[in-house]
Amino acid sequence: MKAWKSEQADQQEASLCDVEAVEFDSEEVLIRVQYSCLNYKDALALTHSAPIARTYPMVHGIDAVGVVHRSADARWPVGTLCQVNDWGLGETHWGGLSGWLGVPAHWLSAVPEGRSARWAASLGTAGYTAALCVMAVLDHGVKPEDGPVLVTGVTGGVGTVSCMLLKSMGYEVVGLTGSLDATGEPSSPGAAAHFESLGLESTHLIHRDSFSRPGKPLQKEHFAAVVDSVGSHTLANACAQTRYGGMVAACGLAQGMDFQSSVAPFILRGITLRGINCVYRTHEDRDRAWAMLAACFGEHDVNWMIQEVPLAQALDTARELLANTIQGRVVVNCG
Repeated sequence: MKAWKSEQADQQEASLCDVEAVEFDSEEVLIRVQYSCLNYKDALALTHSAPIARTYPMVHGIDAVGVVHRSADARWPVGTLCQVNDWGLGETHWGGLSGWLGVPAHWLSAVPEGRSARWAASLGTAGYTAALCVMAVLDHGVKPEDGPVLVTGVTGGVGTVSCMLLKSMGYEVVGLTGSLDATGEPSSPGAAAHFESLGLESTHLIHRDSFSRPGKPLQKEHFAAVVDSVGSHTLANACAQTRYGGMVAACGLAQGMDFQSSVAPFILRGITLRGINCVYRTHEDRDRAWAMLAACFGEHDVNWMIQEVPLAQALDTARELLANTIQGRVVVNCG
């Protein structure tokens, strides 16, 4: 079967290669992958735009959903539908953009009852991370009546799912995006359709340029909470505009890893900056996140945000994702 694989770090981009099931004989569980997906991290890895893989050769892809083909663990009998989200896939362990995947048994998670492999892949690590961020907002005690929640990168996977989860719970959401023109209107028909599906009118959209440059450490208080997948100046400005006692869930670095701020928002306004790492979370956290996603989204509720592509088109689609011409989620059919 085929897989997107890089043999060494100095390649210009990954290539579509053959992989054999026997290459995973040492693993506890062998999965016949049905679907994967494309996250921002996957796009960086496939195009060799950032050093995502830590060892080589490497099969890319941080998500996989499929059926157990061979198992040495009684908890996961042959034929079971399961998924793997992160755990170092595509970084330190061969990933899910492949027809086969072998993993330790404790990496597996169940697909929620009544949901398909395609549904699970449409959410993937991005949706699971969004759920972790919303869990952090809830655990901090932020209520809908406390004020709006800012979601950055609202056309991306984490931003899209975060917005949908929060709005389903009654929160007012403000979206930060680069998909607006000089008049504040959507910059393309695709962006307009995306914002309409999210229920975000122009009054609840902010162009990312207003957050992407250095700002004052304390600014006017606007947001009860923030879900940020961007980092850098965007995260610093979001902290500066968070209300007294509010919280910021930081889970990404699309703009950069730097964080040029001061202690002022934390000391003078008592805000909390919560880092969200999705890679090695406990099964308790994973199960809670997937239960939240299943409660919010039925089997067909995610169809509007999905672009499905065959495995062979993953690299071309990764380039489009990095060019910011895709809204929502990309599902990769590995069958």
